[in-house]
Amino acid sequence: MKTKIFITGSSGFIGFHVAKRYLDKGFKVRGFDSMNNYYDVNLKKSRLKILKNYKNFSFTKGKLENQRILNNSIKKFKPTIIIHLAAQAGVRYSIDNPDIYLNSNIYGTFNVIKVANQIKVKHLIIGSSSSVYGANKKIPFKEIDKTDHQVSFYAATKKSTESLAHSYSSLWNLPISILRFFTVYGPWGRPDMAYFKFTKNILNGKKIDIYNKGKMYRDYTYIDDIVDGIFKLTNKVPKLNSVKKYKNDSLSHVAPTRILNIGNTKKILLSDFINTLEKELKIKIKKNYMPMQKGDVLSTLSDSSLLKKITKYNPKTNYKTGIKKFLKWYLDYYK
Repeated sequence: MKTKIFITGSSGFIGFHVAKRYLDKGFKVRGFDSMNNYYDVNLKKSRLKILKNYKNFSFTKGKLENQRILNNSIKKFKPTIIIHLAAQAGVRYSIDNPDIYLNSNIYGTFNVIKVANQIKVKHLIIGSSSSVYGANKKIPFKEIDKTDHQVSFYAATKKSTESLAHSYSSLWNLPISILRFFTVYGPWGRPDMAYFKFTKNILNGKKIDIYNKGKMYRDYTYIDDIVDGIFKLTNKVPKLNSVKKYKNDSLSHVAPTRILNIGNTKKILLSDFINTLEKELKIKIKKNYMPMQKGDVLSTLSDSSLLKKITKYNPKTNYKTGIKKFLKWYLDYYK
């Protein structure tokens, strides 16, 4: 009998790639997605169309906030593993639209955790964000660092879901792994993300907005490396009261819950990333320099050594190679 994987956000950027990997490996996958219009719905439809070509794939359209639709889909499918990647993304969008984040990210995630516990899944994997580190100044960020100073509402909702997950795990012995993603990019990406918007504007001869004169650092992590990390984590289930075998292990002492960074572990200057785009596209970029935006942080860098020790996770794609692969997809998709 094939292992069943339930993936929320399956028509989203990360969710699509994760679903495809499990399908390629012969797993049965059910996707769940609201197909909302936060960005181009046609891109989501194109991703979904690819997944529907697999005989082991099924799909439910619905919002996480709709507990009835979510519960029915999960309980009928009876998954062994739930990978929760659906969320309202975007730091700047959260400043003007906080209610959407509250409903989708907090209430929606609570619904996923609740039904996961009801059916007693073997492992619940939840997508979080490096943004929870907020105003922390010590880098690289480690999972055991305090995360008390989020600077965007988006980050605050992600931190809240981590707390929700831990409390539920503690109460009901539900095994949960929480993954903090670091600036994921690549083919089939999100049009609201900087590298995607840069590419579109450069090709259309428009200026690109560059914050803080490009003097910002990000741990750009290529999508294939993210998918490898998630896939390798599938059967690495946290256990209550297990001996901490790893240095700086984030495994809770009161719940079968572990937090894991997943990044490329390289700090890249934004202006270097932009210069690589310019070089690959062979187009002189028109630049519009702007001050730091509300909710932004100057630098992110992951210490992903815990994930490496547990799963042998090994990110292989440097940002220059990743940009080339993204541009190849972009120019083909939008030709």
